[in-house]
Amino acid sequence: MKLAIVGYGRMGQRIEQLAVADGWTIHARINSGTDLAAAAGADVAVEFTNAAAVAANIGALAALRVPVVVGTTGWLGQLAHVEAAVASAGSAMVRSANYSVGAQLFARVVRDAARLLSAHPQYGAWGWEIHHGGKQDAPSGTLLALVDAMRGAGYAHAVDVSSSRAGAHPGTHEIGFDSLDDTITLRHTARSRDGFARGALIAARWVAGRSGVFTFDDVLFGPHAATT
Repeated sequence: MKLAIVGYGRMGQRIEQLAVADGWTIHARINSGTDLAAAAGADVAVEFTNAAAVAANIGALAALRVPVVVGTTGWLGQLAHVEAAVASAGSAMVRSANYSVGAQLFARVVRDAARLLSAHPQYGAWGWEIHHGGKQDAPSGTLLALVDAMRGAGYAHAVDVSSSRAGAHPGTHEIGFDSLDDTITLRHTARSRDGFARGALIAARWVAGRSGVFTFDDVLFGPHAATT
């Protein structure tokens, strides 16, 4: 299968290394200033760039009928416009704030905990995350998605949200519940970028040949879920 990599930073380079080891052919490497037309003919593209570029990149890939796995965060204000462009072109997109399989399983644990604790207002809740100093959005898209999952599970109490940016940390997300009597802490820590890269490749193999707009949750837990 032929892969186009849009955004050839640290994530793009690691995706390339793991993709080649997994039998992919690298069809194109596209960085800022490179014509996205180079992606034409790829089976699928992965997009890890920046929030300012992502909508135009997805639109261009949709016009080329190249399905895309989007890992860029901070652009969901443009989601409706982007989804319409993908659907109009008959192309496909998978989006997620976090392509770690473990992080997606963690989100389900958080959702279930929030559902159970929603009936116990003596517990206050917090959400915290830390990433490397170069990450631009704060709070992370993953932490915001975790809080949304808590709300969707019926947790209506306040959730105090905070972020830290330092060093080269690949990412830790923590959800906690605290009462006068005890504390419950749930935490997911990424050891490296490899988990995100592997997850993006799982999504890429899954979405190739499909049409429609999907999330990584669809890839892992939907009726036609990928095997990991």
